[in-house]
Formats: sequence, C-alpha cells, structure tokens
Amino acid sequence: MTSRLSLLGMVVLGTAGCMVGPNYRRPDVATPSSWGELAPTAPPAGRSDAVMDGTPTAWWTTFDDQLLISLIQRTAESNLTLQQAEARVREARALRRIAAADLWPQVGASGSYTRERTSKNGLSPGGTGKVLNLFQAGFDANWEVDVFGGIRRSVEAADASVEAAEDDRNAVVVSLMAEVGLEYVTYRSLQQRIALANQNLTAQQGTLDLTRRLFDAGLAPELDVQRAAAQVATTASTIPLLEQQTAQAMHALGVLIGQPPMTLQQELAAVGPIPRPPAQVAVGLPSELLLRRPDVARSERQLASQTARIGVATRDLFPRFFITGVADLQSVRASDFFDWQSRALSIGPSVSWPIFEGGRIRANIELQTAAQQELFAAYEGVVLQAFQDVEDALVAFSREQATRAQLDDAVRANERAADLARRLYAQGLTDFLTVLVAEQSVFTSQDTLAQTERDVALELVALYKAVGGGWDAAGTAREVADTGS
Repeated sequence: MTSRLSLLGMVVLGTAGCMVGPNYRRPDVATPSSWGELAPTAPPAGRSDAVMDGTPTAWWTTFDDQLLISLIQRTAESNLTLQQAEARVREARALRRIAAADLWPQVGASGSYTRERTSKNGLSPGGTGKVLNLFQAGFDANWEVDVFGGIRRSVEAADASVEAAEDDRNAVVVSLMAEVGLEYVTYRSLQQRIALANQNLTAQQGTLDLTRRLFDAGLAPELDVQRAAAQVATTASTIPLLEQQTAQAMHALGVLIGQPPMTLQQELAAVGPIPRPPAQVAVGLPSELLLRRPDVARSERQLASQTARIGVATRDLFPRFFITGVADLQSVRASDFFDWQSRALSIGPSVSWPIFEGGRIRANIELQTAAQQELFAAYEGVVLQAFQDVEDALVAFSREQATRAQLDDAVRANERAADLARRLYAQGLTDFLTVLVAEQSVFTSQDTLAQTERDVALELVALYKAVGGGWDAAGTAREVADTGS
C-alpha cells in the first residue's frame, strides 16, 4: 500500500506545475512622447512657460499655504471616505489569505464518547443486551492537490484584487486631496470677493454722499442721487450670496477632515489670500501617467484578476484529486484508551470528475472570458480618458493664466478711469453716468479677476489630479493605510 501511495504522489507532484487558463500579460498601450500643450509645435500664444516636464510632487506644498497643508494632512488622517477605502484593502487582503488557505491540507480534531445498549429483540441479529462504552479521539486531514492550478489561479486573482483595492485607495486619496484644494481655493476666493464688494461699496457710498451734497446745493439732479443709491443697493445685494457660498465651502472642508461642518469656523475666520500657483509646475511625462494614475492602475489590476478567474473556471473541466486521512484512538474501556493497540489509521486518495453538467462549466468559462474582454475595453477607455484629462487640464491652466494677465491690466485701467471720472464729476466737467459706468466697471473687473485668480489655482489642482499627483507624497496614502492595517 505504501508503494502505491508513493506512486500516486509522484504522479500528482509531476503534474502539479500545470496551470490551466491564460497567462496574464500587461496590455501594451501606445503613449505620446510629450503632451500636446508642451510640444514644440504648439501655438506660441497658447503655451505657458509655467508648465514643464518633471515628476509631480505633493502639489499642496507648492502653494506655500500652511493652512492648506494642515487641512490636507488632517484629511489623510481622519477622512471617513478614506477610512472606508482602507477597510476595503483589508477585506481584499483577508480574501487573499482565504484563497491561499486552500493550497494547504485541512486538519481537524474530534473526540466523542458514546454509551450504547443493544437490543436482544431488535432487527440486528446477535444483540446481547449488554451496555457498551466507546471512547474515541483523533485527527482527520483532507488535502486537494492542485494538479491543474485552479487554486493557484484563485490566489493569483486574489493577489490582483488586493492590488486593485490598494490602487482604489490611492485613487480616493488623489480625489480627496484635490477636493480639499478645490474647496479651500474656493473659500479664499469668496473671502476676497466679499472684501472687494465691501471695498467697492465704500467707494460707491462715497459717490452717493457726493451726489446728495451736489443735489442739496442745486448742482446735480435727483436722477444722479437715485442712480447712485441704486448702485449701492445692487452691490450690497451681492454680498449675502457670497457669504452663503463661503459658509458652505467651510462646511465642506470640515466634513472632509472628518469633523462636524462648523469645526473650522474660528480657524478660517481671518481673510486669507487666494493660493497662488508657483512659477513652474511639473506634470511628468505621458509614459509615466499609466503608472501614476491610480484609476488606470486599478483598471489594469482588475483585468489581471479577471484573467486569472478564467483559469479558475477552466479547472472544472478536469478531475480533482484529494488525499484524505484519519488517525485516532478507539477503546471500549477508558483504561485502555491510550494503549498502542487502540490506534486506528486510514489514508487514501480520491478523485472527482464532472462528466455531465449540462454545459454549465463551459458556459461559466465563456462568462469569465466575456467579463475579461469587458474589462480590457474598460482599461483602454480609462487610459484614453486619463490622457484627455491631462490635455484638457493643461489647456485650461494655460489659458486661465493668459486671461489673468489681461484682467490685471483691465483692473488697473478701470480703477484709473473711475478715479478720473469722480474728479471730473466733482468739478462739473462730466455727467454722473460716466461715474456710474466707471465704478461698475471697477467692481466687475475686480470681481472677475478674483474669480480668475481662483480658476488659475483650481485648474492647477485639476491638472495635478489629472496626472495622479499626490497619493504617494508626504505619507498621505501608504503610511496612513499601513497604520490602518
């Protein structure tokens, strides 16, 4: 019997290197050599010298705003969405350990005691009517020998799923860091717009006082007074909405750091400048994007996992081999239980092979193959979308900078024009409509410039999000996840 078992073991181990199903190979994706906005052939008017190739860093540090950096760190530590993503990573790792457990023998222990009296008058012949005791304890083992690699394919799929969960966590980090940046920039821009509205309101109130004095002196019509009063009221009416939006941005930041909405009320009370982008920003090379974008990496790992599942389904076409064994002690007397003669042993191989399943197995293989093809198309789509996101963000960032430069000139010109108009009106050398239009132009251009300053910063945040920047910087992703694990 020993020789037969040895022969079976040699046959099983000799075929154990076989793995059914396709072997995964990372898809080849054509990548451009450079970004269109940075290419030498790009129109000179549309280029920005601030954008350059290089490795993206922790973008929030480039704004040189300590409060923004603090908010990013607190988000990485306490954000509830990130905690959910980290829990999903732990789930995937546990599922991987479950899958890998099938590679090993399963051993169990059992013990029992029964007291039995057989009936003399029962159906079983030979009944004595005596009372019998049976003491029993031992171990049983079962091992499926992974001849065709189905279990190993399951582990392979689980490994890829773990990596996909980690990439998903990193994608959450990228999105959260960008969301904090967007809300913070928006909050600061709203503060600036409120300050500008109050500043213009003061100037317009001074003009209203001037028209009233001129009217009282009989040097200006009542129409000028009413126009000035209407302008003051119109400007004042813009402030409540801005205050509402400011409060909402503050609430959003509080929730992002995992705290109640009003947590940051005192910390954000002081008016601060709109974060200004650095002189130069790095976006990396197109070839690096496939490695840096967590959503691209996640999609690729999902494809790898599904490819392995085809092998898991294919395994069902082949026989499954098992080795089972039992070793225990049995005795009718407790005093003899540990006697060497009380031992009982059994060991042997078994095989199971589905012969007819009504097409279920092959249908499952087709199902897993179709799912793989779906994920392959999804991966290609994610890659294309990633390239589009970067190109769109580059164009938007470049054009917003050009817009800001023009608005700087417009604001200075409008402020000068308004100052001249007030002087000429006070001297009776121009009508009030000129003053009214000039002051409206100042307010409009200043407010538009503040919004453009905001948009420049927002587009830079969007650019860094598009290139997958931030998840591996300053310990915000992997160190936090390791702590949670």
